[in-house]
This record gives sequence, C-alpha cells and structure tokens, in this order.
Amino acid sequence: MHVALAVFSMAWITLMDFNIPYDANVLYFIFYASITGYNFVKFFGIAKFHHRSLTTWLKLIQIFSLICFILMCYYGVMLEESTMLYIAGFGLITFLYAIPFLPTRFFRDEKNNLRSIAGLKVYLIALVWSGVTVFLPLLNNTYHINQNVLITGAQRFLFVIILMLPFEIRDLQFDSLKLATIPQKIGVKRTKIMGFVLGMLFFFLEFFKDDAQESQVESLLIITIISILFVVFSKKGQGKYYCSFWVEGIPILWLLLYLIVQGYFV
Repeated sequence: MHVALAVFSMAWITLMDFNIPYDANVLYFIFYASITGYNFVKFFGIAKFHHRSLTTWLKLIQIFSLICFILMCYYGVMLEESTMLYIAGFGLITFLYAIPFLPTRFFRDEKNNLRSIAGLKVYLIALVWSGVTVFLPLLNNTYHINQNVLITGAQRFLFVIILMLPFEIRDLQFDSLKLATIPQKIGVKRTKIMGFVLGMLFFFLEFFKDDAQESQVESLLIITIISILFVVFSKKGQGKYYCSFWVEGIPILWLLLYLIVQGYFV
C-alpha cells in the first residue's frame, strides 16, 4: 500500500503539473492496480501452484489482492475507452515481468522472465512507473502529448531510477551476479555519482519546459536534494526501513509539498 500510495502521489502531481482537476477514477485505478501488480510480481514465485500449502499470511495477502483487483476493475471501466489499450500494454509488461515466457537462452538464470534479464530490471520499472504516472492520467483526460509532457515523462523516468539506486546498493549482498545490477557493474561509489548526475539532470530538465512555475521548481529542488542524499548515504548494511519506507515515501513527500504550495491545506 505504501508503494501504491507513492505511485498515486506521482500521478496526482502530473495532474497538478498540467492544471487538470482531480481525476478520482484514474487515480484510484492507479492505486489499486499498483497493489495488484506489485503483489502479483512479489508473491507469484512464492505462491505459484502451491495454493493448498500456503501460510495464513500469504492467503490473507491473496484475499487482499483480490479485493484490490476487483476495485481496480471497477474504476477501470470508468476510464476512457482510448485509455484501455494503453493500460493493457503495461499490464502485459507486468505479467511478463513475473511469468516465464521465453527460452532459457535469453536469460541469465532459470526464471525466464523479464525480471531476470541482466541489467533490465531498474529501467523496466522506471519505464512502467513513468508511463503510468505521467502518460496514463493525461491520456485519460485527452491531454495533447506535447514537449512538456515528454520532458515530464523523461524526468519521471530518471526520478524512479534515482529512487531505485539505494535498493540496488542494499541488495548487493543478496542479488545474483547474473542480474548485472548497476552497483554490480560500476561499483557503489560510481553508482552514487550516477545518482547525483541523474538528480541534476532530473532537476534542470524542468527549465526546458515552456511554463515552469516557481513553486513547482522549488518543490522539485527540495525533492532532488532529498533523493540525492538518500543515494549518497545508502549502503549495503542499511536499516530495515531506509529503502522500504523512507525512500519509497519520497514521492508522497513530493505530493505534500505540491499540496502545500498550492494552498490545499489553507
């Protein structure tokens, strides 16, 4: 739910960026779809075909995921018809991320899914998150895809990669070398330098937009600094909640900053 709230936050930020009124249908769809997709990817390998032997906690997660899937479908049918094909594309990517679908020779381990392709994971996640949190809300509101939208999509792609770097550093002690993660390929120090460079690019892309607003730039600067600091101070032996709560919560903080500067709490 924490991850889903982060995705929900970024989608709402997109609506505010382009002066589109709060769209409950698309935002709630994104929220419940995020929970459904996340739990499917995370627990498919565990549950698979062993339903009768599942532990109680995993059964509860499956029930909760089913409820979220039903709510996702409920809000999904309220979206524009033109949006559905776009959603189907990202749904397919999520499905193939967890399900074996190609011969073993295409992969670095026995799982045979997109998640197992060396070096692909972080970029695939960034692609899906940027597509869902930028283009999906705009397409559902029939917003014209212009230069500002493309820049926002690129920024969101970079932002998600930055957020993934502390996870990649943390998982160095667990990930197979076959996955070829960023820290495995270039080392922790260069990964942190990469995070800094991407952070600067993420921020300065804002000035290429036609109508960059001062309040949005200020919020973006704060989020950029916070994100870079989390990359710089990340390590293999980090605390339990360093990534799984604080880093994942940065998009929520970003939304709160937006709501404050736009006077939602006044």
